[in-house]
Amino acid sequence: MKRFWPFARRRVTAETQSAGLPPVVEAAPSDMARFLTLEDEETTALEGARRRLTMIGIALGFAFTILGGRAVMLAVAGEAGPAEQVVAADGPRGDLVDRNGNVLATTLETWSLYADPTEVWDAAETAAALATVLPGLDVERVTRDLSSRRRFIWIQRNLTPRQRQAVFSLGMPGLDFRTEPRRVYPRGRLASHVVGFSDRDLNGIAGAERAFDGALEAGDGRPVALSIDMGVQYHVDEVLRASMQEFRALAAVGVVMDVHTGEVLSMVSLPDYDANRPAEARSDDRLNRATQAVYEMGSTFKAFTVALGLETGIARPGETFDASNPLRIGGHTIHDFHAQNRELTLSEIFTHSSNIGSSLIALEAGAEAQRDLLQRLRLLEAAPIELAETAAPILPRQWGPTETATISYGHGLAVSPLSVAAAFAAIANGGVYVQPTLQPVRPGETVAGEQVLDPDVAQHVLDLMREVVADGTGRRAEVPGYRVAGKTGTAEKPDRGGYSRNRLISSFSAVFPYDDPQYVVLVMLDEPHGNASTYGYATAGYTAAPAAGAIIERIAPILGVERIDDPLERAALVRAALSPDPDMPEPRIRH
Repeated sequence: MKRFWPFARRRVTAETQSAGLPPVVEAAPSDMARFLTLEDEETTALEGARRRLTMIGIALGFAFTILGGRAVMLAVAGEAGPAEQVVAADGPRGDLVDRNGNVLATTLETWSLYADPTEVWDAAETAAALATVLPGLDVERVTRDLSSRRRFIWIQRNLTPRQRQAVFSLGMPGLDFRTEPRRVYPRGRLASHVVGFSDRDLNGIAGAERAFDGALEAGDGRPVALSIDMGVQYHVDEVLRASMQEFRALAAVGVVMDVHTGEVLSMVSLPDYDANRPAEARSDDRLNRATQAVYEMGSTFKAFTVALGLETGIARPGETFDASNPLRIGGHTIHDFHAQNRELTLSEIFTHSSNIGSSLIALEAGAEAQRDLLQRLRLLEAAPIELAETAAPILPRQWGPTETATISYGHGLAVSPLSVAAAFAAIANGGVYVQPTLQPVRPGETVAGEQVLDPDVAQHVLDLMREVVADGTGRRAEVPGYRVAGKTGTAEKPDRGGYSRNRLISSFSAVFPYDDPQYVVLVMLDEPHGNASTYGYATAGYTAAPAAGAIIERIAPILGVERIDDPLERAALVRAALSPDPDMPEPRIRH
């Protein structure tokens, strides 16, 4: 108001009067109102400007505070690599569980130790002190990192509560902890190839962790169930480990599969690894031999050859094939290991595992028909299962008469053990192929399959498989009360310029119970060695077949398969176990 008052009222002075200016008079009331209005408008404008400036200042201050905080975070962890960043997920990674709810993989919050080197007093002393409570710590590396000018370095991730407390008790400056999620596998080695593992950022890397990564990361915390039964898995694993040790085998594979639903109840690959420490395992140990490796499976393929003969009408029950002499074809000679040196019926070709008889059937059927059947059984492609670790078969470069003959008895075509198990499941399932899966099937759920064999053909092959166990090369797979059906397979491994007689793949593909087929059990041993109990032989009848029988005896009660105890059958089994195999040549020890 004082600023306007001199304009409203001015006194008459001698100077103004002498200048001849008119005298200044008091402002009228209307003029005063105008001046007051001007004053109020300017005051309001100034106060609005002040408020706007205040708000802008607060906003800028808040923005600079955020930027400053971010700058501090970058200063602390600015030198950390991508692997050192902690990823915040929308929700916890779901657990992996077996079909009965047993936890196979879960996520726990753990403590990780880091340091700010600029706050560490003595790098060498700190590293040496940490090594006393963190076994295996690389002292040289830690000393070098602590001597740097970086503001953030990891020292060790995922400490146990005991380790964290021990580090805390040291009271060393510059050290601190950060909580991080860690994937934990309570079963360790058991089913490690099926379960797989994830990286530090909880991304699935192998096995089910990779196959079902999307479902596990859904963030709803719900577990993802697998078809694996850990009770069955345990017994398959234990039997195979014992067989590997007994026969000094390089590796072993075991698969148990439901023939009606395709559910894989067990998948064992040995040697294996601890899923909690995959980086410490050899690459060969991380190889899932059930799906990721391919083998020439030997005489197990004769089941498919017999199916080919029946389907094409070339081989009929009672019809004979001349296996009295070795078969020469394409510059090669095909022999029988269990040579009968006579004409053989279809049943005898199968039960005595005649390479010559199988070759004759396949050659008469032709390469095109053979290839078509194997394709329908999905043996000419990678096993159709959710795992990424599946290998395509190794097919012959050309499929001529020689290849047709050798493939008939399982040489010249390498496939995965799971592919073979699924093909035998189709035989046991009335000729209907059901895709193998690691996802459990709900009770009452209908599973789609494909009719790949005539039901009568499939039943006839199954009947012959029963004869193999009752009175053939698979007698040691028999389990009283379950009437096992199956087929042995002994294949020589490829070597330079041919095959090695002393390096074998021994396998047995079993179906039980024969009267009501429900499950397939496949056992494979890589390079087993004979011993005194096997008369020096490492063939499937002496190595893989007994392992399959032991597995069936253990898992049948777990799976709820009813046992029919027949005293006569048990007595016959005891007699067979105590007598030498009539199909075996004179005993000799292979070294």
